[in-house]
Amino acid sequence: MVNTVGSYENKYWQKKWLSLKKDTKLLSLQKSLIIGSLLGDGTMRVGKDALNANFKVEQGLEQKEYVFWKFGILKPLVLTGPKLSFRYHDDGTKYEKSWWFRTIRHPLLTELYLQFYKTDGHKCGRKIVPESIEKHLDPLALAVWVMDDGSFSKGKIDISTYSFSISEIKILQRALVSQFNIRSNFYKDRNKGYRMYCGVTETKKLIEVIYPYIIKTMMYKIGFHNPVTT
Repeated sequence: MVNTVGSYENKYWQKKWLSLKKDTKLLSLQKSLIIGSLLGDGTMRVGKDALNANFKVEQGLEQKEYVFWKFGILKPLVLTGPKLSFRYHDDGTKYEKSWWFRTIRHPLLTELYLQFYKTDGHKCGRKIVPESIEKHLDPLALAVWVMDDGSFSKGKIDISTYSFSISEIKILQRALVSQFNIRSNFYKDRNKGYRMYCGVTETKKLIEVIYPYIIKTMMYKIGFHNPVTT
C-alpha cells in the first residue's frame, strides 16, 4: 500500500524547503546575530554529502528565553522551532539537557562558514577568528558574543575564548579597539585555554555599547539582575 500521508508530507516539505531556499535573504540583523554566536556558542556545519552549511544554536535549559529570542530573529531561515535535547543517566533514565534549533543549509550561510572555519574544502573544521572580523563586529554581534560566553564579576566582564588561539584573541582585541575604542586583556585559565577580559573602566564602555541589545533574562551577564531603568 502506498503511504499517501508520508508522500504528501515529503512533497509538502520539499516544496516548502525549495521555496524557502530560493526566497532567503540574510538580513544584517540576522548576520550580526550569527557572527556574534560564532564567536560564542554557535556552530556551523556542512554535512557529509551536503554542499552548503547550516547554523545551529544550542544553550542550556536556563537559557530558554535566549534561544527563543535568537529563533525569533532567524525564524525565516528555520523550518522547525526550538526543541529540547535529552541525555541519559547511567541508569538509563532520560533528562533534559538543552534547547536547540538549526537553520536550513544555504549558500549565504556557506559564505560565513568559509570565513569562520578552517576547512578542507567545504567539510567541517576548526572554528577560527577571521582577519576580517573587524568589519563584522557591530554592537549587536558584540552583545550576542557577551550573552553567549561572557560573565560579570567585580565590575569586570570576561569572555570565554577557550577555542581560539592567542593570535586569534589578538585579532579580537584589535577589533574591539578599532570599532569601539575598548581595550582588553587575556589570561590563561588553567588547562582550559584563554579568557579575554576588560578592566572596570573598559567594562563600563563595553556595557554602554551593548546594553540596548541585551535581553532581559541575560542582564546578569553585564552585572544587572533586573533591567536598568533610566
